[in-house]
Amino acid sequence: MKKTLVLLSCLIAVAVVRGDIIPSFLNATPSGGNTVWAYQIDITSDAKITTGDFFTIYDFGPFIAGSNVQPSGWTLSSSLVGPTPSGVVPPDDPKVLNLTWTYSGPTISTSSGIGPFSVTIAGTQTNTFRSYFAAQATSNMSGKLNNVGRISVPAPIPEPTTLSLLALGATGAAIRALRRRK
Repeated sequence: MKKTLVLLSCLIAVAVVRGDIIPSFLNATPSGGNTVWAYQIDITSDAKITTGDFFTIYDFGPFIAGSNVQPSGWTLSSSLVGPTPSGVVPPDDPKVLNLTWTYSGPTISTSSGIGPFSVTIAGTQTNTFRSYFAAQATSNMSGKLNNVGRISVPAPIPEPTTLSLLALGATGAAIRALRRRK
């Protein structure tokens, strides 16, 4: 019992002194016929943001080019793979777009609620599923801090063509099952 308590105390102490960029989902807000997906970040203790630090939201999916909003000094890019900080391995579907915001301004010290970081997707889509994020910050002591976690992103919706094919297949299977019964 004593060993378990000591181990648990050590794990809590390590978690408390760890510093990172932690993005969090704010909301998905309908805007006209589209939806704005908004996030914010927190810079935890023992961390700061310097030029080149970034966070990536994996498997976000398609968004309207040029619809992004972010605080001064941040730039959005998108890619099918990564970028990923060293030492972390989040799941990343190479067929689904990732969003990455990279910083290039003056150093930002520990802070909460930096944002919003947002993009707009076509259509009204407020259903979410949990994907992954990864981030790279700079330690106040030395070196880089890298982390990974889960975050809400738009739930994938099958294309109308895919739904039509599924319905056609289900109809065919039902007819086949009825013929076998006779």
